Amino acid sequence: MKNSKWIAAICSSFALCLASSGYSQEKKLETLSISYASVSGTRAPLWVAKDLGLFEKYGIDVDLVYIASGVVSVNALLGGSVQVIAASGSSAVGAAARGAPAVIIASLGPIAYKLIAHPSITSVQALKGKVIGSSRVGAGSDYALRRLLPKLGLQPGKDVNLIPTGLSESDRRVLIMLQGKIDATIATVDNIYQIELAGQKVSVLADLLDQGVYTTGSDISTSRQFVKEKRRQLKAFLMGMTEGAWIGRNNKDVAFRVYRKYMKVEDPRLLESMHKNYLLGTIPTKPFPREEALQNDIEDLSQTYPQLKGRKIEEFMDLTLVKELESEGFFTRLHGR
Repeated sequence: MKNSKWIAAICSSFALCLASSGYSQEKKLETLSISYASVSGTRAPLWVAKDLGLFEKYGIDVDLVYIASGVVSVNALLGGSVQVIAASGSSAVGAAARGAPAVIIASLGPIAYKLIAHPSITSVQALKGKVIGSSRVGAGSDYALRRLLPKLGLQPGKDVNLIPTGLSESDRRVLIMLQGKIDATIATVDNIYQIELAGQKVSVLADLLDQGVYTTGSDISTSRQFVKEKRRQLKAFLMGMTEGAWIGRNNKDVAFRVYRKYMKVEDPRLLESMHKNYLLGTIPTKPFPREEALQNDIEDLSQTYPQLKGRKIEEFMDLTLVKELESEGFFTRLHGR
């Protein structure tokens, strides 16, 4: 679709939303601070919504903040520095297990991770006795590795040494792997492609999604009090985010523009790969969390927090906002445009 048609469609939708919802640009928009825990392709809906003014379209002003850790993001949420976080669902569940009022309300989907190794290691079995680096103990990537390795016949602490690197960004873990400081790690599809485009090689040993290991690095969480007191604002945020995903999915020019701006990506092959793997791949058309992935998080976290044993993920989610949008026909109208 040509840019002129997209601009007309967006303007038309904007006017319709104002008329139907009663929002007025003459009123001062309430600002929400939203943090995201990694600079990866899965954040595209937030960036598209921000750059196209979709949040303002639905009556809020959004300030996007990068906080490179799910645990730190939760602390910022609980401290009031931000009102909503896009981070690992395990971070929110872990905080809730400690009594914090954190709750998961939506999702941008799982992160497309792969297990990679130094190019000298060409098979899973060759990992025996090697060092595999995660981000931090209790982080989403750490739990993902602990679920993945036994599926590959490797027991952490017995067959391989699993150590925290303190690096939440997978591209930085890839760099220290190539420097020989660790032998393997998990990395996003786009990070792997970037390395290959730079002329370096890594061994891709397993795909986490193919192995049934779904990470929760892109769930949307807030506080229970905020859900109770700011429902309209949160719905507006989810509407802008979901429309951002829809536009990015259907308009490569817009998607490529935000990837260039926020991820400093220029190679057209990498841009195509990111669009395919995220906007056409892991990012859901409706922002419902993947409940089985979150249930896995509870089981993993129960090793640290015994009070989580036997608990169900429904206790840590509030999907009423997404369900309201669905029942009101928002997703149907959006996808039918």
